[in-house]
Amino acid sequence: MSATVWEYPENAGYTAGTSLAGFKVEATDGSVGKVEKHFEDTEVAEGTEGTEGTEAAYLVVNTSTWLFGKLCLLPAGVIRRLDTDDQKIYIELTREQVEGAPGFNEDKHLRDAEYLRIIGAYYDRHLRG
Repeated sequence: MSATVWEYPENAGYTAGTSLAGFKVEATDGSVGKVEKHFEDTEVAEGTEGTEGTEAAYLVVNTSTWLFGKLCLLPAGVIRRLDTDDQKIYIELTREQVEGAPGFNEDKHLRDAEYLRIIGAYYDRHLRG
């Protein structure tokens, strides 16, 4: 597990600078969707609780295959492992946990420190129990 929900776990297999756009995302109980955008952003960390001085990495995932086109934001810390050959990302969450996350509006929430604090707390609670 990573130090914060915004960092890749050391054993996930991520190499800095690798684009994850287009990768499929797999929850513990099935497919979640496909990565539309992948960010490693130091600006986002400013004012986001628990991430000061670190890079905030996250994915914007299109869940249209099962949530009618909903976009969701997944912090890098939810990643269990990457399979670069098959272009798949395996996460430590169920589909229900992804579906239950606070709603995401890219235009409104992408660099909003308060939203990132809320989403970080939501996923941290599910990862750390």
